[in-house]
Amino acid sequence: MVTQRALGVRLLLLALLLVSGEEESKTSLEQPRNVCLGLINKDQYEPFYLENTAQCFTKCGQRESEPCDLGNLQRYWLKYETYLVEKTLVETVNMSFMKAFVKNVNTSISEDLYFSLTPSQIPRQVAVDEDEHSDRVRLPRSLFETLQGNQSVIRLAVMVLDIGRGNLFKGPQFSQEDGHSVLNNHLVGLSLGGTPVTRLAEPLQMTFFHQLQPPNVTLSCVFWDVTKGSTGDWSSKGCSTELRATGTVCRCDHLTFFALLMRPILDQATVKALIRISQAGCGASMIFLAFTVVLYAILRFSRQRFKSEDAPKIHVALSISLFLLNLAFFINVGQGSNWSDATCWARGAVFHYFLLCVFTWMGLEAFHLYLLIIKVFNTYFGHYFLKLSLVGWGLPALMVIGTGSANSYGRYAIRDKKNITTLELCWFREKTAVSALYVTVHGYFLITFLFNAVVLGLVAWNICTLSSSTAGKEQGQNWKGVFTMLGLSCLVSSSSAGLLGSTSLAGAPCPPLLALSELTRHTLCLVNRGLPCGQAGASPTLWSVLTCCVTSGGSLPPSGFPWLYNVSGEGGDGDQVRPSGLKELIQMHRWVQQSTQIQDCRSLKFL
Repeated sequence: MVTQRALGVRLLLLALLLVSGEEESKTSLEQPRNVCLGLINKDQYEPFYLENTAQCFTKCGQRESEPCDLGNLQRYWLKYETYLVEKTLVETVNMSFMKAFVKNVNTSISEDLYFSLTPSQIPRQVAVDEDEHSDRVRLPRSLFETLQGNQSVIRLAVMVLDIGRGNLFKGPQFSQEDGHSVLNNHLVGLSLGGTPVTRLAEPLQMTFFHQLQPPNVTLSCVFWDVTKGSTGDWSSKGCSTELRATGTVCRCDHLTFFALLMRPILDQATVKALIRISQAGCGASMIFLAFTVVLYAILRFSRQRFKSEDAPKIHVALSISLFLLNLAFFINVGQGSNWSDATCWARGAVFHYFLLCVFTWMGLEAFHLYLLIIKVFNTYFGHYFLKLSLVGWGLPALMVIGTGSANSYGRYAIRDKKNITTLELCWFREKTAVSALYVTVHGYFLITFLFNAVVLGLVAWNICTLSSSTAGKEQGQNWKGVFTMLGLSCLVSSSSAGLLGSTSLAGAPCPPLLALSELTRHTLCLVNRGLPCGQAGASPTLWSVLTCCVTSGGSLPPSGFPWLYNVSGEGGDGDQVRPSGLKELIQMHRWVQQSTQIQDCRSLKFL
């Protein structure tokens, strides 16, 4: 019986030992997972603890698999350098992730001190002309002279720390913005222990040798500022940066942890914000252009004049081309840069096509204005708008087919004045298709712009000549002429100039283009009180001249004046027929002025 009880007690004790052993093993397994919280190894700087804590350089990455306290870990390494100076007698530390050198320095030295900073080697003191092409730091002797009153010898620690690709010593912005990095992931620590060194009269100098960086990356000398935020951040206060052909020179007026920070001129966060702004502008343009097209469709069914006149149709065709150009640009800049070559070719071709359509329809706007005001007579063409459409949509298609057959479309990078890439999209291939870009875009735009400018000049001359016959008839004609020319400038000149940004992909087309052109057209009618503009009431002066010229002259106007025949009584009641625009008014005026049979009418002023 006793034996059984003793056996039971032994089994119970054995079970308790097993349970306690499992708990201890669980604890031992859990401890490594909590190292990155910065609490287990706090103030423990033996090699085992250093190696254990150094694992957090990779564990605390962009996507943490376990919790990390960056503030505690960063303070751990900052305090370690002070620990080397004040609480140890070691002179060197050689570990895979860290190299350190500690030296007693006489504060009454007579020359500057130079130390090598090669990451693969322990820092060491070198002569002025030794290892000139390797990373190094120069400490001015004036730094130690300021400490002579306190002590004659002081310990100096020089450390090179490899922080890896994790989040340690990256700062709050590194986890939010792409492109930022520390050069080679190496930090340089300089410390005199608990002795603070700030605002040096002669700054220390660090030289970093590295390869030439991409043009869109800038290098800046920074130090770790523990006072910024809750965990610290990089700061350039008190440091200057000198860029050289083979490296970078940093000068700072204090001692701490330093690094050479690489960051893009235009980081990804800013690029995305600018793309969103561009897309918002294109979206607003498309809304107003779509409204214009819908409004025309409604007016076409409600008003007879919109079915017969060609000017509104040309305006709508231009609006459609502008809408499609904005849509192509919206898609082009909003889909990132991960396209296949075939997809990028197609996008570049579509964007090029609609841009050329816009230029072509702007030229057709000017051509129609030329027929309306300058040529006037013999301007009837069968299927006029159909022919314009063939030119407006067909000519750009032929140009795009020819350009595409030469394989000119591909990836295109937009750069600023410093040759720094700010955006990449599908357009013409860089360098290989420069000639095609200048010929089919810049050259085509220049031809369109010059043609519009010439038409504007001719129209201005005709309007001024026409208005000279009305001098003294009405007051305030001068400002009306100025207002008319201002509207025409918006139609055939300023609108084209607004598209100049599209030739260099610097911006989107002007949203109110159609509104300006349509406003100009109505302005040309409304500023002349003798022009009915399709309304029920007509100017008595106009109809008096018209009646006189037709009835007392004894001759009928030439062909092409159906509305004048109605007035003469051969087509119905003349009071019910009105000229529908400026073209008819100019036709009548020139016919009257050129008629040799109508003497009385030539003295009448009706404009």
